[in-house]
Parts: sequence; C-alpha cells; structure tokens
Amino acid sequence: MTRVLLLGAGKIGRMIAKFLVPTGDYQVVVADSDPRSLERIKGQTSVETISLDATSLEDLKRACTGVDTVVSALSYRFNRQVAQAALETGASYFDLTEDRETTQVVRQIAERSRDGQVFMPQCGLAPGFVSIVAKHLTHNFDEIDAVYMRVGALPQYPSNVLKYNLTWSTDGLINEYCNPAEAIHDGKRIEVLPLEGLEHFSMDGVRYEAFNTSGGLGTLCETLDGSVRNLNYKTIRYQGHRDLMAFLLSTLKLRDRRELLLDIMESSIPITFQDVVVTFCTVTGRRKGQLVQITDARTIYHKNLWGENWSAIQITTAAGICAVLDLHRSGKLSRSGFLRQEDISFDAFLDNRFGAYYCTESAPPITPVGGFMADV
Repeated sequence: MTRVLLLGAGKIGRMIAKFLVPTGDYQVVVADSDPRSLERIKGQTSVETISLDATSLEDLKRACTGVDTVVSALSYRFNRQVAQAALETGASYFDLTEDRETTQVVRQIAERSRDGQVFMPQCGLAPGFVSIVAKHLTHNFDEIDAVYMRVGALPQYPSNVLKYNLTWSTDGLINEYCNPAEAIHDGKRIEVLPLEGLEHFSMDGVRYEAFNTSGGLGTLCETLDGSVRNLNYKTIRYQGHRDLMAFLLSTLKLRDRRELLLDIMESSIPITFQDVVVTFCTVTGRRKGQLVQITDARTIYHKNLWGENWSAIQITTAAGICAVLDLHRSGKLSRSGFLRQEDISFDAFLDNRFGAYYCTESAPPITPVGGFMADV
C-alpha cells in the first residue's frame, strides 16, 4: 500500500482523499493548519489527520518522514518548502501549482533527487491535463504550425456583474491574472501581458471571451520550442469579465495590493459547486503535404458522487493529480527526477481509473468571432 501525505484539506484536498482512499491502494494522511477543515475531511473519509504549519520546514520534514509520496494541494506559496522536505526525506512529490517560478524551484530541487524519486508539479487541469492533450495532438503532424489551448472553469448559473464565482484557489486565480504569461509567436519565445490578447467566441449559443493568463502552458514552451511557430494559452470567461478585472487590477492598482484583492474577492464573491469546465486544444500543421487542423474539446459538469455534489473543477483537478500519482504507483512513470506533464501518455492517462473522469462528451461546436485564436 502506498503511503501518501496529502497537504491541504480544502476543496481540492477533500476530493483527492475521496478518490484515493476507497481504492484500498493508498494509506492517506491529511495535514492542514485549519482544525475545521481537518474535522470535515475526517468525517467524510477514512484518513488520519495531523495539524501542520506548512511554513515550517522542520514540521514538514517530520510529516514527510516514512511516506512514499507527498501530494500538495496547498497554495503555490508553500510548495518550495514542501518540495525541499520531500527531497530530504526521500518521498516523491506532486503538486497543483500554476506558478512558473515555483515550478523552476521544484526543478532545481529535483536535480538532487534519489533514484526512483519523482518530482512532478503542475498536475491539475491547466497546467496539467491540457498539456498532455496538446502534446498528444502534435504527434499527428509532420510539421507543427500552431498549438492553441483554451480552458475555463465557469459557474453554470452566473448571477453577478463579474459573471464569475470562486471555484478553486483565489490565491492562484489572482496569480494567474497578475503575472506575465509565456507564449511562442512566429517561432520566438516571448512573454505576454495577462488579461491581454482578448478574443470572443460562441459555443452552444453562449458568448464567451478568452484572454492571456499566466501558468497554463506549464512547461510546453520549453518542450515545443523550435518545433512550433505559434503556441499560446488563454482562460475562458463569460463576456465582460475581463474588462472588470482589468479595472480592478490596473485602474485601481490592486495588482500591487494582492492581499487586499484576495480579501475583497473572498468576502464578496460566493463559492459555487455548480460549475462547468470547458477545455479545447487545437493543433494546426502539415501532414503528408496537407495543412490539417485537429481539435480535442471537452465539457465536464459538476456531479453527484457519494451522495454529495462536487464541482467540475474539484473533479478535474483532483482526477489529474490522482491519475499521475496512480501511474507512478504502478510503475508507468519510469524515470526519476523532474517530470513534465507532457511526458505522460495521453492514452495511459485516459485509461487510468481517475483519468477516466475526463472521458466525457465533446464540447459543442465553436463559432469564432473576430479572429478567434489568431493573436497572442
């Protein structure tokens, strides 16, 4: 039985525990600093719980001692220390970070890993699953021209001016909206501003917008550098959301007061568990002399599981990290050290018992409005 230390008993941590424990293949210990969160998860799932201050490296090392794997469902701000604690105790490491700098630190830590010890950040939805999909689609081409990735976690019933509800980490959301994003444009790796590159499209009669956000590409810019002309990632929202966020971040300068922005959002915007996740990856290139385009599109809705409603972002994020953890446990992630999401086999991921949660109906046809997917 694989011994797992799960850090974080929040929305995603609870979902991870609900996935892993019933299999009988994992012994899960959940650690958090919030006693109420620990009490809730213990009441729902057969796990051991411990109170832990994730800012203390020594406390983290004690918690990591004797486990096979550390899974971090914490904010990206804690993951550098978590990865260091995993390294020093010999545990493999998986996280959900979207933060580019944190990923680079984890990579540096992984350079000192032991044989069989894996360090794999960015294991959720985006970055995560979409990187696996995008890399898989590129295998269909002799020459790759463009790779475009669009992902959104949206309230199914938007009812406020922002047309948005909190569905996952507010800290991570603000990070994505405020930090520069990577892209490849005309064969050159560049940085683009968050909230820029606005485009509009219609899907199943609903009008959406998409714009640059940080972190969604994961390590794909590095992986595809030199083999693709254009590569970019954008976040999907209902129309009007981007302009209001630009007003808050730029005009009111809350980009420079992120703690205040976090407090405002968590005090004013309700959480919803009635959401929908939309993903589509489009790759264009040449195959046997022809210019061809292939798209993978999916919609995943919130579901009732075990008598409780779970949000689509909980399901997809937890399924992503549980699937790669499961592949590691079964010996399908063979090498040690730092592992990219796009190194994972697409077929192996979907064949996995957790990855199967992504096997759903295709998204409805998408109608471009004003040059959809044309600009970064």
